[in-house]
Amino acid sequence: MFVDLCTITVKAGNGGDGAVAWRREKYVPAGGPAGGDGGRGGSVVLFADENMRTLMDFRYKRVYKAENGQNGRSKKQFGADAEDIILNVPVGTLVRDEKTNKIIVDMKEAGQRFVIAQGGGGGKGNARYTTSTRQAPTFAQMGFKGQERTIVLELKLLADVGLVGFPNVGKSTLLSVISSAKPKIANYEFTTLSPNLGVVYLGPGKSFVCADIPGLIEGASEGVGLGHDFLRHVERSGVLIHVLDGSGAYYRDPLEDFEAINRELEGYNIALKDKAQIVFINKMDLPEAQEREPALREELEGRGYTVFSGSAATTKDIQPMLFKVYEVLQNTDIEYDSLDEEYYVEEEEREPGISVRKENGRYIVDGPYIERLLGSTFFDDRDSLRYFQENLRKNGVIDKLRELGIEEGQSVFIADYEFEFFE
Repeated sequence: MFVDLCTITVKAGNGGDGAVAWRREKYVPAGGPAGGDGGRGGSVVLFADENMRTLMDFRYKRVYKAENGQNGRSKKQFGADAEDIILNVPVGTLVRDEKTNKIIVDMKEAGQRFVIAQGGGGGKGNARYTTSTRQAPTFAQMGFKGQERTIVLELKLLADVGLVGFPNVGKSTLLSVISSAKPKIANYEFTTLSPNLGVVYLGPGKSFVCADIPGLIEGASEGVGLGHDFLRHVERSGVLIHVLDGSGAYYRDPLEDFEAINRELEGYNIALKDKAQIVFINKMDLPEAQEREPALREELEGRGYTVFSGSAATTKDIQPMLFKVYEVLQNTDIEYDSLDEEYYVEEEEREPGISVRKENGRYIVDGPYIERLLGSTFFDDRDSLRYFQENLRKNGVIDKLRELGIEEGQSVFIADYEFEFFE
């Protein structure tokens, strides 16, 4: 089974907490702070593996978590960093944000690495907070939280050449005779339920990867039938071989089929309209196809298409078409990025560090940075509390609250805490 769409959750490890510790050694009467920093949490990293062909591995496991960094220790010992976890994905995998459906990264090159969830940094130990006026800090910093997100993995095959056409026109048979692929072949519609790949060898240094794109029907660009499940694989082919049933079996008109398929390709992605396309009139071993072929060829060549005719069943006259495909392919620049920049996640869409707002008459301050600041604050300790207030002022929280109209004595809600505002 070919799996080309999966939704998974990735969670990076949290950073270890900084330690509050003191030197307590013999003959060192004024030891001072000695708390070490916490270790970095492990990240979740995607790796484009050229040996993978499907997303099957992600069908059975949907949640991936990296380890947390170790906490800091006494004697200024740092906590150990956690190991990153590597998730191998096939080359050609698009990674989307599950909430917005926008693209995060396109894993289109073998060996490509991308940090999909960043591990949290370790918190600072109290030894880091020593200043000329604060000789004995009694607080440390909480470790940073690791990033967590739900993503959609969407595989688009990186085939050089794609075979397109209506069901039962002979695409699978053609692939089987031009390559070593062994697709399932039968005389009914939708025999092929997943894209098949094969390597076409024409001689030393002359080869290309060909994909049999399963049968398309009218309305596919709108999701009818197998719809978008297979149209996505056409986007990345450098050249299309449009296979027609020259015999007109099942009372179909090959020319009408040709026009219908091209409408669906264009309807799905306008860029497909300009993709190089070679027409192959198949089933020329049948008398009906031989009768139709001259008129069909004249019409399509008149529209500017390169047309070949032959028989996949008998392999007659296939080789000239393959050499022409290879020639066109050599002069075709394959653009893998078929989507505009507007489809990608933008930096400003990501979670802010501090948010200051007024909701239903309440003044609320939250965000990842504030949560970390709260976690490293000991409110019974004067130095720690002063450090907390200084950070709020330095990061513009106090000024923003004034802009929102806060008055002396009113409440400010920060995470699960309620504070009274005063100058």
